[in-house]
Amino acid sequence: MIAALNPWLYSGIGVVAGAGLVFGGCAYAAMSPGSRLFGKALIAPSRPGELALTFDDGPNPAWTPRLLEILAGHDAHATFFLVGSFAQAEPALVRRIAAAGHLIGNHSWSHPNLALTPATKVREELLRTKEALQQMIGRPILYFRPPFGARRPAVFRIARQMAMQPVLWNAMTRDWSDPSADAIARKLMRRIDSLGQGGRATNIILHDGGHTGLGANREPSVNAAWQLLSKYKQSHRFVTLDAWGDSV
Repeated sequence: MIAALNPWLYSGIGVVAGAGLVFGGCAYAAMSPGSRLFGKALIAPSRPGELALTFDDGPNPAWTPRLLEILAGHDAHATFFLVGSFAQAEPALVRRIAAAGHLIGNHSWSHPNLALTPATKVREELLRTKEALQQMIGRPILYFRPPFGARRPAVFRIARQMAMQPVLWNAMTRDWSDPSADAIARKLMRRIDSLGQGGRATNIILHDGGHTGLGANREPSVNAAWQLLSKYKQSHRFVTLDAWGDSV
């Protein structure tokens, strides 16, 4: 009896294992910045002397102004992926970012997981943010980063239909929860040096805001950015993402 049941048992195990592999592969494709299965995105080209500082989840009236002061003090420019609802609440700060020469990108209206969001809602999130930001700064919004890096083929397709280049990253820490600027900076420095040795530029993601609401404490992230600027300003060139065109 046991011998007779074994083929069915093994078959069932195989189905479960196969489903697990499929699920794991889809999760990797939806969330990993290095995956291209669900579409290509701008990460970083083969330019080891270049660093792109990018900041997500702003604008944040508590810390974005301080970050702008630090960038100005180092004569450096960055890319800010703004949440549309926060931008609507802080239009003067959005205009200040743009006036300082920084690049502004689209980070959706309400920061949902777009891999799980219906296509009609994805389109609404991106279009509403794009139109609001363009009205504020008077120039096209050409870059889009999905919240959490989460996407599926429809997400990138919709972004491109709106003439926006999808963007991911190749250097990140959990800066949103790490209380130590030194630890954040050390991890990113190791990554920058490793990518440089491999012949790649670095697309760094930090957070000047928090997606759950305005006013998040981002002192560690902002201070880590200061450390990166101080360390690499002589040896590297800080660029905004438009310096890389559509390199993938």
